[in-house]
Amino acid sequence: MSTSAESRQAKMIDELRVFIKKVLSDPTIAVKSMEIARQHRSEPNAKELIARDISANTTIRIPENWSEADKMFLEIIHDVLEDEEALY
Repeated sequence: MSTSAESRQAKMIDELRVFIKKVLSDPTIAVKSMEIARQHRSEPNAKELIARDISANTTIRIPENWSEADKMFLEIIHDVLEDEEALY
């Protein structure tokens, strides 16, 4: 793995560690994030709306220029929504 790839991976791991700590210290973050995602799931620009709403309504901050960790978080939310839909 190249040095720049290792650096990007280390940065993403650090971001995910901070995120996980926030979620574990405030269990309402996960619940609120999923409520927000459900509200916007059908909209054409759902990921952008979800990111903006989560930033406005939780202690999670997702900037306009998403990092790899931000993208991963939004993809995981999307996966959870798909899993929910598959159950019904």
